[in-house]
Amino acid sequence: MRQNLTDILTTSPLLITDGAAGTHLESMGCDLNDELWTAKVLKDSPELIKQLHRDYFQAGADFGVTVSYQATIEGYVNKGLSAAEAEDLIKASATLLLEARDEWWQEQGKAEQRRYPIAAASIGPYGAFLADGSEYRGDYQLSTQQLRQFHQQRIELLWHQGVDLIAAETIPRLDEALVIAEIVQELGAKCWITFSAKNASQISNGQEIAECIRALEAFDGVVAVGVNCTPPQFIGGLIEQIKAQTAKPIVVYGNLGNSYDPDTKTWCEHDSHGATHYLDYAKQWHALGAKIIGGCCGTTPTEIKQIFSTIE
Repeated sequence: MRQNLTDILTTSPLLITDGAAGTHLESMGCDLNDELWTAKVLKDSPELIKQLHRDYFQAGADFGVTVSYQATIEGYVNKGLSAAEAEDLIKASATLLLEARDEWWQEQGKAEQRRYPIAAASIGPYGAFLADGSEYRGDYQLSTQQLRQFHQQRIELLWHQGVDLIAAETIPRLDEALVIAEIVQELGAKCWITFSAKNASQISNGQEIAECIRALEAFDGVVAVGVNCTPPQFIGGLIEQIKAQTAKPIVVYGNLGNSYDPDTKTWCEHDSHGATHYLDYAKQWHALGAKIIGGCCGTTPTEIKQIFSTIE
């Protein structure tokens, strides 16, 4: 039976999602300089994916998120796999998460009286498939129908594997968010939609976050909204903008404020906003009303453990 996020949040003042998949996989020795990014590890080293999930559960995450952000049929086919092999890998991302969750729960979580984790399936934007950083620009030219063709099958594959929630994340443009919301609604599924943002009021393509949140109000299947993979210094202002438009739970998981290099598939560090400040930002976001908090690119189980250990 699927867990219901709305019901869980009625009795939980805060839920913690996991941190970056890519950053932690790199710490395990994975080379992610590839168009498939973390989806390459899904293909080559599935045992590391299970370890990734277990590490985040152990750190305090109430959610596990599949390593399917950049796992697309088109992307795998471009690497020489068949469409059927690509579908199997996308489904495997959910299976690995569900197995890791149950193994951790039986071995550790139940004894520690932890919350049984929620399984969320990551859906990245079309820009993630392009692997050129355009999920932080939203400047690709696709029709609504083309966006639907890109997203629908992957969402259906992941939902039918038994996840609790679709996590549509790093979405840089409203029309793409609306396509995803429509697919989820038609499927009878549930999702959160989080945007990437360029400042404290605009998502990555320049649209106002307030406009985007208002447009998603009509979809019952969208059970939480927010921002992710956004510099943490912008997220407080974005929460305030979102909160003025909706009563839906707000989910935020920022990056460390670094800049992304699409050529090397890495994040270039800056000194002004680093990991040492991330917990302070998370405290601020919780005080502003965010109900689900975690980490995105640059964060690790360390940041998740700090949030778990500190914020009530």
